[in-house]
Amino acid sequence: MVQRVHMGVLVAALAVAGVARADLPQPQAMKAVDIEEHLGEKLPLDASFLDQNGKPVKLADYFHGKPVVLSLVYFRCPMLCSLILSGQTKVMRELGLSLGQDYEAVTVSFDPHDSPKDAEAKQHNYLQSLGRPEAGEHWSFLTGQADAIQPLTQALGFKYYFDESIQQFAHPAAIFIITPDGKISRYLYQLSFEPKQLKLALVEAGQGKAGTTLDRSLLTCYRYDTASKKYQFYVWGFIRGTALLAFFALATFLGRLWYLELKKKKNVATRRKWAS
Repeated sequence: MVQRVHMGVLVAALAVAGVARADLPQPQAMKAVDIEEHLGEKLPLDASFLDQNGKPVKLADYFHGKPVVLSLVYFRCPMLCSLILSGQTKVMRELGLSLGQDYEAVTVSFDPHDSPKDAEAKQHNYLQSLGRPEAGEHWSFLTGQADAIQPLTQALGFKYYFDESIQQFAHPAAIFIITPDGKISRYLYQLSFEPKQLKLALVEAGQGKAGTTLDRSLLTCYRYDTASKKYQFYVWGFIRGTALLAFFALATFLGRLWYLELKKKKNVATRRKWAS
């Protein structure tokens, strides 16, 4: 089901940047900037872009059996996009999963005037901040033309507009968690969120392909809350998970006792046989 999520952060971003327009009524602006959730829908993986090196690529090139953290920004953005990418980088540093091994990341500019040179500069900065300057092939920064950008933003339900008076975009703030086969799994909206939120989303999106066995079992203790757009602690999941662990522990203990008893009886029978 399509869910509309109005982005209040836009108002703060516009106010701070001083870009409110007298000729654009606020209701119209809020209508133009929005996200419609298209959970479960597939991205246009055949869309063509240029990577940070100017190499022609398709979106499909970044799906290799791992979940993908996708972000939409534009590289000349004066503030909000930097906050999005800085928040994403901080969470990725603390995630406990390995970029390239457990998941991939792709950042796409929705401004057709951005160039691969702009993308390269952004990639360099954020990989340095991540502490993984060598991981360029696992976090790519893409640019493209409108005929590739629009199908992607439409698939994600990402609505934005260009303010001609100041030559800047007004846009929502979110990152998108994509399954290994290119379907939209989750939307994460906060500029700064807990690593647990992203980790659970990746584990969920990867269907067990990302994270450890413990990570997958922890997922049963959380449920995605559609109202708060977060994973919330799920007490019955915790109880079931704890009960399951207790069951296996008890089964292992009883199995051990049974084995020792059989071994003891076998040893007694052997001694009696030799005694006779």
